[in-house]
Amino acid sequence: MLGGAGDISFEIEYADTLARGIEVLGENGIDLVLLDLQLPDSEGLGSFAEMHERYPVIPIIVLTGMSDEDLAVKAVQLGAQDYLIKGEVDVNQLKRSIKYALERQRDINNRKSIEKALFEEKERLSVTLSSIGDGVIATDTEGNVVLINRIAERLTGWSHADAMGRFIEDVFFIVNVESGEKETSPVSKAINANNIVGLESGTVLITKGREGCRYVSASSSPIRDRDGIIIGVVLVFRDITELKKLEEELLKVQKLESIGVLAGGVAHDFNNLLTSIMGNISLSSLPDISDEKVKQRLFQALKACHKAKDLSTQLLTFSKGGALENRTVMSLEKVIRETANFTMSGSNIDFKFVVANNLWSVEIDEGQISQVISNMLINAAQAMTNEGKITIKIENAEAKKEKGIPLEDGKYVKTTITDEGIGIPKEYLSRIFDPYFTTKQAGTGLGLSTSYSIIKKHGGYITVESELHVGTKFVVYLPAKGSPVSVEVKSDPSIKQGRGRILIMDDKIEVREAAGEMLSHIGYEVEFAKDGSEALKHYKRAKMEGEPFDMVIMDLTVPGGMGGKEAIEKLLLYDPGVKAIVSSGYSSDPILEKYKKYGFKGVLPKPYEMGKLSDVLYGVLAENN
Repeated sequence: MLGGAGDISFEIEYADTLARGIEVLGENGIDLVLLDLQLPDSEGLGSFAEMHERYPVIPIIVLTGMSDEDLAVKAVQLGAQDYLIKGEVDVNQLKRSIKYALERQRDINNRKSIEKALFEEKERLSVTLSSIGDGVIATDTEGNVVLINRIAERLTGWSHADAMGRFIEDVFFIVNVESGEKETSPVSKAINANNIVGLESGTVLITKGREGCRYVSASSSPIRDRDGIIIGVVLVFRDITELKKLEEELLKVQKLESIGVLAGGVAHDFNNLLTSIMGNISLSSLPDISDEKVKQRLFQALKACHKAKDLSTQLLTFSKGGALENRTVMSLEKVIRETANFTMSGSNIDFKFVVANNLWSVEIDEGQISQVISNMLINAAQAMTNEGKITIKIENAEAKKEKGIPLEDGKYVKTTITDEGIGIPKEYLSRIFDPYFTTKQAGTGLGLSTSYSIIKKHGGYITVESELHVGTKFVVYLPAKGSPVSVEVKSDPSIKQGRGRILIMDDKIEVREAAGEMLSHIGYEVEFAKDGSEALKHYKRAKMEGEPFDMVIMDLTVPGGMGGKEAIEKLLLYDPGVKAIVSSGYSSDPILEKYKKYGFKGVLPKPYEMGKLSDVLYGVLAENN
């Protein structure tokens, strides 16, 4: 019958017993078995079961003379490809049965091969995800977790069982460390942007149960099918808490390097100013000098004091810490001009400004940006041998017009610092912002890496171009914030007469005496206290005696005693209507910036002169009356 099977060609092996049949299967590459259920050494379904158990991948067609439908069903249930009855099957039926049996088995084998390959690939993926040091979470297009590796379990505090099927923002709960506000998951951003999306600097991951937090960096990438349709997102993230701590330490170390470079210039300027002050005061004390000349000399001494105050303010600004503690919307031009004048003091290097009109404002930590500009100016100055010029150009820029710069869409203020120094070799340019990389024998290699970190924290970007023996150009982009900066309108500096009772609290007797003399001169009655505790006693006594103080001026910092911050809290509890002004030599202290938050009515940074003192008092009393 098989010989007449037409277009199908067979090589046939015969066996007259089950035992012999099993031997043949083991010796030759048999593709299909026609099995008679009535054999000398075996009969019924037992024959099929034994052969199928030994060779499960070889298709078996049961061929028998017994016409038993129940037996046929059981054979198929056990795995037989077909059940044919001798004498009732023709050649076409046999051909069709063999063809379909072979095709089905090929499909089964192919499916098993694919399943095996998928299983092996899944195992490789599982081992890889368990071995890498990054956290990995995969989600569907709705943002529901479908995979989480062990590192991600540890970093988030969520177990695999608990995380599966949960919304990604429940498992990967992130907040902005500056604002304290919850951030949108980069998974959602990746789906909306249809592209790879990262996290903003200063993002912390809050662990399950709000038991802890850690700084993280992360990126999310869409997963696509063969047609390019997004079918999910994979989120990869890592713990950078220790790196953040290292960055802060680098900032501190770098400051020491910069301050060392600046110290000579600062000392030079202070000595010049002190010479002017001491010389003019000495001249004003001569016995034969006229009153008009005394006024002129004292006016010159006062001008020098103002310059010393500006220099001191710059030094305090530069000494602020590494974190972005006090972002303020301000003029970048003002910060850069002050920093340049401060940094280049005592230097023979010429520098000039090229500033565009209507510059947009920026929201920055003034101390941090001052440090960046200072770092770049120091590098520029050190690259020149007291010859050449440094040009500082400040202008507005839009991201879409800045080719090759990886900026997010929006407006920026662009600062370009160009020197005419020795330049940087091309092979060093790619490493110029790496920590500890330096070409200077005395350098630590931290200045530019710190600058890069600061600009990135502000959402900006910094680039460098250089040519040997021609010079170097640094370009800094900072995000614009709002409309062009308005010119600050200064208050009338004339001395305003007043009257009332003023309590001055300061631990320095020379400050108390000078402030007291100035206040008495413009019409106020003055009492003194050397710390917060004494100020409280005087204030309560005066109120009980019916002669309350109209104003209290309090020093913020009193070594070994109660300072202004604690004193105002206690005064407000005693008298919610107290009018107090905070004063301090630490002009960058956050309390001076947000004085109303602490209960003060005004602020008086040290040092100050009589005009400024009268102006602040007049303003506070007028506003509150």
